[in-house]
Order: sequence, then structure tokens, then C-alpha cells
Amino acid sequence: MSEKQKKATAYWNENLRYLTLLLGIWFAVSYGAGILFKEALDSIPLGGFKLGFWFAQQGSIFVFVILIFVYVRLMNKLDKKYGYDE
Repeated sequence: MSEKQKKATAYWNENLRYLTLLLGIWFAVSYGAGILFKEALDSIPLGGFKLGFWFAQQGSIFVFVILIFVYVRLMNKLDKKYGYDE
């Protein structure tokens, strides 16, 4: 395996780790907070709404948008690390 292929493989593996971590966070927030732990979270009010309801309706969307920006930042750092930046 050439050095270029090793570098590309390492880049891809690190990218997959980032994706797995970020999608895991999103899943935990959307499914966990919005469905599994809704009953427990409903005892906490947020802006006049129950927290479990808020996560089910808006919270997971907000977290997803934040994770997009986190992913962009991580990928910019990864590109610089492996020399793929412009």
C-alpha cells in the first residue's frame, strides 16, 4: 500500500469516527430525549412547555443544526491535518 493510500485510509477512518460520534449524539437527543426519556423530561418546564415535548418538536432539530457546524469545523481541521485543504 502506498503512502498516499495509507493517508487516504487514515483520513477516511477518522471521518467515519466523527460521523459515528455526531450521529450517535443526534440519535441520543432525538430518540432518547424525545421518546425514551420524555416522561422524565416532562417534569422540567422550558419556556412554558414540557422539556420532553420541546426536544421532540424542536430540540433535536436545533441539535442537528449545531452538529452540522461542529462537523464542518472538524472536517476543516481534518483536511488541514492530512493536507487536503485548499
